[in-house]
Amino acid sequence: MEVRKKFRALLEKPTCIIAPGVYDGLSALAAEMAGMEAVVMGGYGVSASRLARPDVGLLTMTEMAEQLKMICDAVNIPVIADGDTGYGNIINVERTVQEFEHAGAAAILLEDQEFPKRCGHMAGKAVIPAEEHVQKLKAAVSARRDPDFVIIARCDARGPLGLDEAIRRGHLYLEAGVDMLFIEAPQSVDELEKVAQEFKGAKLVANMIEGGKTPEVDAKTLGAMGYKVVFWPCTAPYVTLKNLLEVFKALKADGTTARVRNMMFTFNEFNRLVNLERFAPSAVEEN
Repeated sequence: MEVRKKFRALLEKPTCIIAPGVYDGLSALAAEMAGMEAVVMGGYGVSASRLARPDVGLLTMTEMAEQLKMICDAVNIPVIADGDTGYGNIINVERTVQEFEHAGAAAILLEDQEFPKRCGHMAGKAVIPAEEHVQKLKAAVSARRDPDFVIIARCDARGPLGLDEAIRRGHLYLEAGVDMLFIEAPQSVDELEKVAQEFKGAKLVANMIEGGKTPEVDAKTLGAMGYKVVFWPCTAPYVTLKNLLEVFKALKADGTTARVRNMMFTFNEFNRLVNLERFAPSAVEEN
């Protein structure tokens, strides 16, 4: 698939790829229009969007795969998919990889949390034995049909077991044959740098959550450290909910959106953005 080759090519460039989190086709389209080269579909945003619930393992694999397909169909840039824990044991991981690949993802990340998992920056996480996750990662690598489909190992051990254990696991996960490594939630810039030095030469993922456990560092600085991709997974739901609340409060108070019109697209502007002319040219002419 072309998007997978595109993502592989991006990974060979010297710069750090910014991948904002998206949760539906429209948020993905906004990222593409803003010039982003890739996006990540995270469980945090999808759970908020579909369920209005936190990222604590409430979504099923089929729900995530369904959402993933709609996102992949909406854009022409690579989509990195959050595969959570793989939704079970080794055979579940195999199916998850194949379903996500079939949906059009360029990459999948699989984490070593116990199920039900939770957002990587929340307290109270627990992880499975490293050896068990190694077997799941090996199953994921074997299950993919397209060799360009990228497998990302995510390690959540920093919180419950400390950075040294997360680093130990990271080496085991890379030895399992994955393409990239994601040590979740380092708690200082020094820890980010230590991870980058420890895995020098590997393709690394960093994760920036506004108000999360990891201090916010810009993509250029992370790239200089040695990180290849940086996720901003929660930006879209935070922006969306805050702005919707402000607009709806104004509508409730005033009975009109006139006061907050500067926060909105117009009817014709929005129709252009979603490419109405391609699907219904006569509808454009009427307006």
